[in-house]
Amino acid sequence: MYKYWGTILLLSIIISCKKVQTEKDTEQVVNTAINTNLSTEKEFGFNLEDFMVIRDTVKRGDSFGEIMIENKVDYPKIAKLSEEYRDTFDVRKIRVGKPYLILKSKDTARGAQVFIYQNDLINFTVIDFRDSVVAYKDRKQVKYIQKEAGGIIESSLSEAILDQGIDYNVTNDLSEIYAWTIDFFRLQKGDKFKVIYKEKYINDTIYAGAEPIEAAYFEHNGTPLYAFAYESDSLKNIIDYFDEEANNLRRTFLRAPVKFSRISSRYNLKRRIRYYGYKVRPHRGTDYAAPVGTPIMATADGTITESTRKGGNGKYVKIRHNGTYSTQYLHMKKQKVKRGEFVRQGDVIGWVGMTGNTGGPHVCYRFWKNGRQVDPFKEKLPAAEPLPEAIRKDYFEFISPQKVQLDCIEFPEKTEEKLLTLN
Repeated sequence: MYKYWGTILLLSIIISCKKVQTEKDTEQVVNTAINTNLSTEKEFGFNLEDFMVIRDTVKRGDSFGEIMIENKVDYPKIAKLSEEYRDTFDVRKIRVGKPYLILKSKDTARGAQVFIYQNDLINFTVIDFRDSVVAYKDRKQVKYIQKEAGGIIESSLSEAILDQGIDYNVTNDLSEIYAWTIDFFRLQKGDKFKVIYKEKYINDTIYAGAEPIEAAYFEHNGTPLYAFAYESDSLKNIIDYFDEEANNLRRTFLRAPVKFSRISSRYNLKRRIRYYGYKVRPHRGTDYAAPVGTPIMATADGTITESTRKGGNGKYVKIRHNGTYSTQYLHMKKQKVKRGEFVRQGDVIGWVGMTGNTGGPHVCYRFWKNGRQVDPFKEKLPAAEPLPEAIRKDYFEFISPQKVQLDCIEFPEKTEEKLLTLN
């Protein structure tokens, strides 16, 4: 069945590539603002010409209450906001560097009528002090533009991504999508990738980041690997990545407990350390170097069995995932979880530190199978469930145009090839 679909795609690719080329720059505009009748003169849903406008950012030592009192907001209104709208806007959690607007009346009182807190480039919170206090969240109008790119790795994936002018977050997305099919710490020169994703823009010009990858192709050691984002469980709104044969690319365990890190020391039972006179001191964990304070994630669902501090391990957390597997995370700065808690894959359980015996900030990740510490990189860990047979037909129809689009993306010429062409 899968070969049949592959044949259909190959027969149509020449015709389809021409169609994709004319459509690849199609823009998708999605209005995510709650108030859709805003005129171009309005910002955050208000006509700023009606107010005296103050634009500022939260500074160290600022508090919401002090800012409001300085701008002639009565304390009872501040108290009401704090008590009744904490879920919408917690006055204790304004962050240094966040921009805000104060809309003041133009009369002689010059009192603040509206406070607008910009959570990020897209989302903002409005506190309206006119009449009774009201607080609500809203979003700016966002334009989504589909992008596609391809690259050839000369030194590292991140460098190849940046060379194409692609958002760095795409690097992280790719490494997570292929976490268990490609060892990104051992990429080969000449490995290739293609991606389809969307970029977000506010007011047509202000870049607001990249959306998760929609489809990807990675060629590692000459082996092609496709990945397509697909909502596998509409009831739970779960989106996973599957290959062209509907196999799930995810495993029951994450590849690493931290993002944006590097392996500084691998599992090695014959390791010798100069400090100990070059005696054999087995290293039964994998060390991921990362700055102090980097979030540490649970690599799979499980129950916390230990969250304590002990000897050279420093502060650590241990998780029992099932009757076969357990994991441990050492040298934490601080733990976020307690014994007996249940955590999901990807939940933050603590932060990278230097407690215990360590020469630098990192997390030592230890992996148990049937009560024995093993190297997770050499274990054939169980894969997540493939797509159910009942929805595979819909999946193949869904990915068919995406696969054609990926196949039509051209790789950039290598520098030496460009020079030969010029000569």
